[in-house]
Amino acid sequence: MQAITVRDRDAGVGGLTLTDRPYPHAAENDVVVRVHAAGFTPGELDWPATWTDRAGRDRTPSIPGHELSGVVAELGYGTTGLTVGQRVFGLTDWARDGSLAEYTAVEARNLAPLAADVDHTVAAALPISGLTAWQGLFDHANLTTGQTVLVHGAAGGVGSIAVQLAREVGARVIGTGRAGDRDVVLGLGAHAFLDLDADDLRHAGDVDVVLDVIGGDVLRRSAEVVRPGGTLVSVAVPPPVRPKDGRAVFFVVEPDRTRLAHLARRLRTGRLTPLVGAVRPLSETASAFARHRRTPGKTIIQVAEG
Repeated sequence: MQAITVRDRDAGVGGLTLTDRPYPHAAENDVVVRVHAAGFTPGELDWPATWTDRAGRDRTPSIPGHELSGVVAELGYGTTGLTVGQRVFGLTDWARDGSLAEYTAVEARNLAPLAADVDHTVAAALPISGLTAWQGLFDHANLTTGQTVLVHGAAGGVGSIAVQLAREVGARVIGTGRAGDRDVVLGLGAHAFLDLDADDLRHAGDVDVVLDVIGGDVLRRSAEVVRPGGTLVSVAVPPPVRPKDGRAVFFVVEPDRTRLAHLARRLRTGRLTPLVGAVRPLSETASAFARHRRTPGKTIIQVAEG
């Protein structure tokens, strides 16, 4: 099969190459998925798990990418709950070969069924972004109706879904981004927009929750706008400053088949629309990594047709 691999940690995006790799082995409770569409996280080439397994052993050449949508091609020993030929979407394990390949082995529990009327390129934009937004807003920040949430990077993969989920529960949503993101963010349902280059974050007023995907100075300044008892949540880095009389949370998204199914139902009923910024073929993965920030939404790699 063909796959995108990385061998040299210092090569960065330039080290992503399209190569031939062996067909994956389905371990116990695994499935092998024929990948139709895959997503990636731009920073994953800096993650230790991209280069070593859980025991710290070198596992290069590695196949990056951790979001996928496709069809079950094979069941491992003891695998239940899924069938060969079934459409699925979900996450691959952080420390195993990922989704930027024609086939990949995945723990069955990390996948959820996908309805026939959902396009694979749309579904592949949902797993990490959707679960990150859900877990950040509701599991870690306990966002509820009537509260105000400030969503950074609101035109991005995570941010765009967070805006929609927060709006659905009746929260007031303020999205941030660059000037060119304004129409996209307001179109997703945000009540207000702040330009990170031109506006003072204090224009947001006091908010109950901040969801950060940027880090750096934006994350530091965000602590100032969290009202007492509120929560600052980041998936970029651990917050260096805690809000006064509030909480600061850093987390890494976790697979959740039940929540993936809930997100998929919202997608089918039109209550949730993942923002797909661009769709590129597997052969253009390296340039997709390099150019991902130039368009709103999430860049998706189309691996197979149909």
